[in-house]
Amino acid sequence: MSLSISSDEIAVAEQEKTGERAATEQPRSSARPAWIPRAVFAGGIVATVALLAFGGWQRRWIADDGLIVLRTVRNLLAGNGPVFNPGERVETNTSTAWTYIVWFFSWVTQARLEYVVLGVALTLSLLALVFAMLGAGKLWGPASSTLLLPAGALAYIAVPPARDYVTSGLENGLVICWIALLWLLLIRWSKAERPGVPGVLGLAFLAGLAPLIRPEMAVVGGLALLLIFFAPMPAARLRPWLLRGLIVAVAGAVPLCYQIWRMGYYGLPYPNTAVAKDAGGAKWGQGFTYLWDLAGPYYLYVPLAILLIAALVAARVYRSEPVVVDPAAEQDPAGTKPGRVRRLRERLRTPAAVVVLVLGAAAILTVYALRVGGDFMHGRMLLPQLFLFLLPVAVLPLRLPEGGVRALTRRDAPAFGLLVVALAGTVVWALMASGTTAIQTGTKIDDSGIVDERIYYVLNTGHDHPIRAEDYLDYARMRPMVETIENTPDGGLLLNSPSFMFWYVAPPPIPIPPGGAGHTVYFLNLGMTSMNVPLDVRVIDPMGLAFPLAAHTERLEDGRIGHDKSLYPDWVIVETGMVDRKPWLPWYMDEDWVQQAHVAMSCPQTHALQLSYKGPLTLERFKHNLLNAFDFASYRIDRVPEYEIQRCGLVDPVPPVR
Repeated sequence: MSLSISSDEIAVAEQEKTGERAATEQPRSSARPAWIPRAVFAGGIVATVALLAFGGWQRRWIADDGLIVLRTVRNLLAGNGPVFNPGERVETNTSTAWTYIVWFFSWVTQARLEYVVLGVALTLSLLALVFAMLGAGKLWGPASSTLLLPAGALAYIAVPPARDYVTSGLENGLVICWIALLWLLLIRWSKAERPGVPGVLGLAFLAGLAPLIRPEMAVVGGLALLLIFFAPMPAARLRPWLLRGLIVAVAGAVPLCYQIWRMGYYGLPYPNTAVAKDAGGAKWGQGFTYLWDLAGPYYLYVPLAILLIAALVAARVYRSEPVVVDPAAEQDPAGTKPGRVRRLRERLRTPAAVVVLVLGAAAILTVYALRVGGDFMHGRMLLPQLFLFLLPVAVLPLRLPEGGVRALTRRDAPAFGLLVVALAGTVVWALMASGTTAIQTGTKIDDSGIVDERIYYVLNTGHDHPIRAEDYLDYARMRPMVETIENTPDGGLLLNSPSFMFWYVAPPPIPIPPGGAGHTVYFLNLGMTSMNVPLDVRVIDPMGLAFPLAAHTERLEDGRIGHDKSLYPDWVIVETGMVDRKPWLPWYMDEDWVQQAHVAMSCPQTHALQLSYKGPLTLERFKHNLLNAFDFASYRIDRVPEYEIQRCGLVDPVPPVR
């Protein structure tokens, strides 16, 4: 029998043989199931978020400044508008978005305000960590081929202030959540082959919300918008110039409308808190003290240096696939070769550009924090900067060959070993830093003026978790304040005694109207006072957060940071119209000073300032405020009545002593 094989049969046989070889080799190359890296990545996110949830819940509390937000929310719910005291248009909350988010969830749930703000702050803080790690995972490549392990995320949550402000009632959770979401969407946009127009516009809208999140976040949002605006536009029926116009319109619509409303309603171009704290002032020395107060005790420079080196090594070893730019996007109709400007713009839509953006924003915000002197709360004002610095290394990649450690080549082994050491070093540092207490002065405030705010109020109230407003009744002077209001039905001005042991009451003039003349409390701690009294009790402060007259005084050069304005109570006697004669005037006050304050208050510019926030809100008043908001913001008075009389060119009612 003869066998004859055609050339076609030989080809088929070769294909079958090749297929069998591929089939036998496939399991060898897929020794590690594809789901393992994904599971490791997901498990790392879950574990890190769980650690933050546990740590944040252990330190749950609401700060006095967090209660200030709730006073405004109470007025919103009561129909009085976004004000701190009914009848006075003063924006006491720095984060506009935070105020309305808390109001919305309070209105929806009808739950107690303290529990609403606690839950919302905790949720946003946890989401921030999820978005940050997802964005870093997207940056370093697909989780299907690389182990993505928590690194910078662990470093962030290990810092005690980061866990302190997971709750606190302040906007920290919202700020880092917004930053993390913007980071995630920017990375997705930079790696997309063909980003869609709706996605680009959504990204622009999110970036445009920056000044409503916090005014200084405009640095992050502004840089993001510049990146999107100048990068190549996605292919669409719209012309590139029209799409760029839409980006500007979408980004600016909400903040611009609110800005116009703010200037007309409040008479200021930014929150009153910026005036009270002179956010444009400079206290560089205090700023560096504040920076070291955070970085020094935790040796924060150690993980930052480790992770920086690890990121550079990982970027060199595990380079991501280059982004494929849509050839139809902004294509030159002449078909000419792209020039240098075009190539530069194409680089803007790359992960590297996004990384440079967040690191640059972190650096700028750090310099700004140093310039203004930081804050009096330990670490709080530097947490967003730290979060930004750690975003690119929230997770780090680690790629092990299929054959295990033994399969590492001489070229890959050093980088692999360095990354392992960096990850292990970060974990060790995190374990050490997480149990550190940087400030051990307790209830004593040292010369730096910086305090561990949570511990301070825990010790001063006697509550491990001061959350409800009544928890702060155990803070010195709070319960006597409530009792004094109850015991003075005719009303009056409550002034804290120089010894801080009890309250003086300056009575209203006779005749007393039916139901009393109302109460005004003049005290520094606005949150605990305002949340423990009815809304018809006016609460103002010598620093000016809720009292524009005090906010517009000059900053005290040697004052405690964040508390470096203090208006004398003589002004308040005049402003509230209380009896200004002895023996009704508290013993430590001078009648001459009160008389001088009467004259100083008649200064035309000061009177105009008061009308901007206390006068009836007519259309004419709105227009006047809108046109003069920047002038009102820059206006300053002297807190010494005699000097203010001289500044304004008025006649002093008290003859000079000779």
